[in-house]
Amino acid sequence: GAGGRGTPAPGPSSWRSRLYRWDMKAAPYAFISPFFIIFGAFGLIPLLYTGWYSLHNVQLSSLDHKSWAGLDNYRNLLSSDFFWNALKNTFTIGLISTVPQLLMAIGIAHLLNYRLRGSTVWRVVMLTPYATSVAAATLVFTLLYSWDGGMVNWLLGFVGVDPVNWRESTWGSQFAVSSIVIWRWTGYNALIYLAAMQAIPGDLYESAAIDGANRWQQFRHVTIPQLRPTILFTVVISTIGATQLFGEPLLFGGVSGSKGGSEHQYQTLGLYMYDQGWIIGNLGKASAIAWSMFLILLIVAAINLLFTRRLRKSQ
Repeated sequence: GAGGRGTPAPGPSSWRSRLYRWDMKAAPYAFISPFFIIFGAFGLIPLLYTGWYSLHNVQLSSLDHKSWAGLDNYRNLLSSDFFWNALKNTFTIGLISTVPQLLMAIGIAHLLNYRLRGSTVWRVVMLTPYATSVAAATLVFTLLYSWDGGMVNWLLGFVGVDPVNWRESTWGSQFAVSSIVIWRWTGYNALIYLAAMQAIPGDLYESAAIDGANRWQQFRHVTIPQLRPTILFTVVISTIGATQLFGEPLLFGGVSGSKGGSEHQYQTLGLYMYDQGWIIGNLGKASAIAWSMFLILLIVAAINLLFTRRLRKSQ
């Protein structure tokens, strides 16, 4: 186009501008694509494949020979005493481990929130149990709760209490497994609460102190209300962890770990799924158990969403 009129011929600059626009649009998707690829390969596809297996009769010894079962595996679960026993044990152990764990975590975080000497060292100490492997922690606690020569029974003897067979008794075994969970996760939750406490505006504490509130009253009327979203988050996360509890009871039980004891007294849903799938070899029923656990987690998430919305409305 002479005289500055018309459209200039395409050149290197136009291709660079197109490439720049394409890069600006496609780069964010390229950055997040590894997560979705890994999630699809190791999360979504196995989940859907497990759901397909739960509708079939599949044996571990003959994976290529499966027959359609429909909802029979789920009906068998609902009529199985072992499933309801595992569900009850999961709820009991989760309750015993979650409530003391979160209460202790809040107390520890409240202490660490004040200026203490070596606060960084204490924070590292709080994370040490979380960094310890499940196998190592469970092995130590198994020795502590040993029937012969265990330190716990040795200490009980000093106060005149008869030794407890922690592995064979119902409440004893569930308490022992819960104590392992409490020891491993209390420090982790304490650091979450500590981070939330440090985000609370200091003006609220100054106003409460001017009104004459002591530290306990400040903790009740300032800290706890401000921590409600964080407490709800840790409750949900702890509930999910309790539903998936597997390593601690498996290693604590030794030879009968997959059965949850000689009388299934501490067999959780995770152990029941492992026993059905890898010990008995009924992959169809094990897949149905896995999807039942998934549905339980969905219910927990729905309850969390309901409480979160009500909490926002109340604020």
